[in-house]
Amino acid sequence: MRYLLMSCTDEEASDALSLDERSAVVAEYMAVAEEMGRRGVLLSAAQLRPTWDATTVRVRDGEVLVADGPFAETKEQVGGYFVVECADLDEAIEMASKLPAARSGTVEVRPIWQQ
Repeated sequence: MRYLLMSCTDEEASDALSLDERSAVVAEYMAVAEEMGRRGVLLSAAQLRPTWDATTVRVRDGEVLVADGPFAETKEQVGGYFVVECADLDEAIEMASKLPAARSGTVEVRPIWQQ
């Protein structure tokens, strides 16, 4: 089954990290992605640009409304994602638990509809 692992952290806390600390976090993400690749579960992954670069689109009464920024003001923002194909939810949770965001924020695991 395919799962989306959404890596959610506090952007302000991430921005406050030193260059060395950021490099260490990126290296840790890369190591987890390499492990996922070796295990054959990684289908796709990407880091997202910060929320200040987001655009929100809504359609209300046939009118397209566009706003700068994210949909909701929250403490944690989605900073990246992994699409994995795991045997079951337990394996997806295992992969999610290895991501740095699981320690400092949240990793949301969502099954992907398959047709």
